[in-house]
Amino acid sequence: MIETLIVPGLNSSPAGHWQHHWAVEDPTAELVEQENWSMPVLADWLPTLEAQIMAAGPGVVLVAHSLGCALVTALASRPAASHISGALLVAPADIEPLSDRYPAVAAFRNGEDAKLPFAALVVASRTDPFMSFSRAEAAAKSWGAGLYDLGDAGHINIASGHGPWAEGPALADGLRGRTAPVVGPRPFANGWWTEVRPDLATSHGTGLGTF
Repeated sequence: MIETLIVPGLNSSPAGHWQHHWAVEDPTAELVEQENWSMPVLADWLPTLEAQIMAAGPGVVLVAHSLGCALVTALASRPAASHISGALLVAPADIEPLSDRYPAVAAFRNGEDAKLPFAALVVASRTDPFMSFSRAEAAAKSWGAGLYDLGDAGHINIASGHGPWAEGPALADGLRGRTAPVVGPRPFANGWWTEVRPDLATSHGTGLGTF
């Protein structure tokens, strides 16, 4: 039974990337496969993801990286969203600068301000060249997601030393069986995430919160 869908971004996640390790090592995880990873077209990528979500069945957790995070947020108003237990959104990419090089990426902004109907946690880096930490904070707030500060971690990929990443599955496990946070004003500290994973909250407490 598939419990976790791994959602890569532009050009997929090659061997050595933490997403690749996760898909290989976890028998309940499956890597989402797009027909053309170097040509990000939302109208092509979204139905492919939706098909794998529906095949996995209710309660699946999505683990997205980079542009894959924007793909997941585009599910907000789609029927497949009701089958999702939670989403781990790792190092989301800023769409605007990417669309300068890949014009079709502009369509991925569809879910940029969407309130997600499932529990979500944004894992952000202070030194990510593809999205500033302040922008990641704002995105998490828009999505109604928690925010996990990974510190000086680059784009959280092979280049930043993130091959095997043991912390990832632990973060995803905290999303299983959750419901989306209640919409409304919430303090940026000690929310639902710290309640379900206090061990991880203490290790990154100053940058962890919920909106």
